[in-house]
Amino acid sequence: MQTQANLVALGTIVRREIARILRIWGQTLLPPAITMTLYFFIFGNMIGSRIGEMQPGISYIDFIVPGLIMMSVIQNAYGNISSSFFGSKFGRYVEEMLVSPMPSWVILAGYVTGAVVRGLMVGAIVLAVAMFFTPIRIHHFAVTLTTFLLTAVVFALAGFVNAVYAKKFDDIAIVPTFILTPLTYLGGVFYPVSHLSEPWHSISLANPIVYMVNAFRYGLLGISDVNLYAAYGVMLLAAAVLAGFGLYLLKRGVGLRA
Repeated sequence: MQTQANLVALGTIVRREIARILRIWGQTLLPPAITMTLYFFIFGNMIGSRIGEMQPGISYIDFIVPGLIMMSVIQNAYGNISSSFFGSKFGRYVEEMLVSPMPSWVILAGYVTGAVVRGLMVGAIVLAVAMFFTPIRIHHFAVTLTTFLLTAVVFALAGFVNAVYAKKFDDIAIVPTFILTPLTYLGGVFYPVSHLSEPWHSISLANPIVYMVNAFRYGLLGISDVNLYAAYGVMLLAAAVLAGFGLYLLKRGVGLRA
């Protein structure tokens, strides 16, 4: 009975999150499509035509497609949960969930699932946009899908932690602006990190986004600047650590109880 009740609670949170995404689709789904269209047009067509091939048979626009998709997934999975969960704190209805018989893992899983769904929606939209500029070839479907999901989960969990500690709406914009965006742009989205000289190459390998972008690039194109097993190790470790920390914060009620 308890398992069934937990599943009902989980489904309720997920449905509410998806309904929120679709209700404000002009803010959640449309802007990434417009932004990525500009990226593909400017960097892919205009600049990419001057750069030429990154590797034999792989043009510059083909090279940046996986990175741009990952960038959109990261930003939207993070942004969805940070704004949604902070909204629940601001509206004080998160306290109702905390005093209910609902386990902490159900609350965390519900919000993370909603963020992952938005990440997947936006990723699919960006992939569709990319098809207007270049043919998409999936080299390894399993790697593509698992990297897609793991990246969304990792940054959804990171967004949750941000939302827990945020005290005002401005606080949920600090991390994406000053940490997430620089790490994404320096994560091999627009260039191969293998082309960097030392010490910048070694410094880049400390950026977890490098592993996610390159794993996804391997899934689509069959090329990567990092070891695929190392990439999965980084993603799984980050997901486990952030999930454990998120559950700890919920159980202790850090930043959640008045």
